[in-house]
Amino acid sequence: MKRLFLLLLIVLAAGAWVGEKMVKDPGYVLISYDESTIETSLWVLLVVLTLGFVALHWAVNIFFKARFPTAKFREWRERRDARQAQGKTLKGLLALSEGRWWKAQRLLSQSAESSDQPLINYIAAARAAHEQGEDKAADELLQKARSSVPQAEVAIGITQVQIQLERGQLEPSLATLLRLRRLAPKHTYVLRLLKDVYVRLEDWQGLTNLIPELRKLKVLKEDEIAALEQTCYSELLESTLEKLPVEADSNTRLQALTKEWKSLPSALSHDTEMIQRYIEQLVSAGSEDKAESVLQDKIKRQWDEDLVNLYGRIKGESAHKQLEVAKGWLKKNPDSAALKLTLGRLAMRNEQWGKAVDYMEESLALEKRPETYTELTRVLQHLGDNKRSLSVMQDGLALMGGGLTPIPLPAAQEQGESKTDEEAKESSTSNA
Repeated sequence: MKRLFLLLLIVLAAGAWVGEKMVKDPGYVLISYDESTIETSLWVLLVVLTLGFVALHWAVNIFFKARFPTAKFREWRERRDARQAQGKTLKGLLALSEGRWWKAQRLLSQSAESSDQPLINYIAAARAAHEQGEDKAADELLQKARSSVPQAEVAIGITQVQIQLERGQLEPSLATLLRLRRLAPKHTYVLRLLKDVYVRLEDWQGLTNLIPELRKLKVLKEDEIAALEQTCYSELLESTLEKLPVEADSNTRLQALTKEWKSLPSALSHDTEMIQRYIEQLVSAGSEDKAESVLQDKIKRQWDEDLVNLYGRIKGESAHKQLEVAKGWLKKNPDSAALKLTLGRLAMRNEQWGKAVDYMEESLALEKRPETYTELTRVLQHLGDNKRSLSVMQDGLALMGGGLTPIPLPAAQEQGESKTDEEAKESSTSNA
């Protein structure tokens, strides 16, 4: 306001000064050309020149604006469409977050072409279409996203994989992920999704090939990778015999199992659970002598109670030799309940019934196991010691039922009286 007032004062002062000069001396200007002359005062000439300059400037602006009206209109319309698209995009994203799928798809797809970031609109609209079960519309929107922003193939592909997995389309999602892996080989989320698809497809071979990259790029924690690795090789080991033809002989089966076992990482070949699975497969292949040899070697290298227990279940080539090998372990492991149970089982195979009973009772003294009670009961029944076998069986049942909630049972006397009353009633009925 102060500036306007100051400017007004300056204009008034300038006008007063000019007016004074015009009255004092209007000046004289003569312009002659050919036979024509123009006479005027200096001040009038200055006013005419000023008005002429303003008129010329205005005419030039009108000419250029009239010449390019379409471009100006286009710019105005584009700015207006951009503002409207921005508003629709915001409303569409809000609708998407609120689960209003139809509204989100409509707003986002309508504003995609005018949006500064059409990729966001198309991907979000595809997600909304998928949530409504409109698979064709979702695929078309993803294709539009590819056409609008070709360099965003990884982002678009990840969204496509997520949608395919939710549809249960495992094979197409695998193909998409393999393509994305070629485009972005170190993309950790792509590798994580690829791992999930391999697990759901039970493609254990593909997963074992992927594990080194998962470990190198730290896609998962080390304990998760170790568990995944164990699952993969365990499944591959168990499926080895299933892949062979039915008519394959025992030698062929053994060779296939041996080859698969040698392909395991060194750490897994010493894992107790993996060894047990390998032994089970050897037994299924009819190679118990090989299983006994493998177990003997593993136990010799590293003592393990579970493997010792399993050794007593395997029928090696020589029962006597197997028993002698197990006896040799007693020197370093005299207090092993698992070893005593194994010795008892091997003594049974060698028909050394008395020693079998002794070993199993020693095992129970060290650790009470249900399977030890069961084996001891079998031996005693075989020997005809029914009273003692019944006692052992009751002890075993008490051990297995130790966590049961006690319930009230009828007293023996009351049961006897009730039985006597029933017999008396039956007797009177028959007499009648």
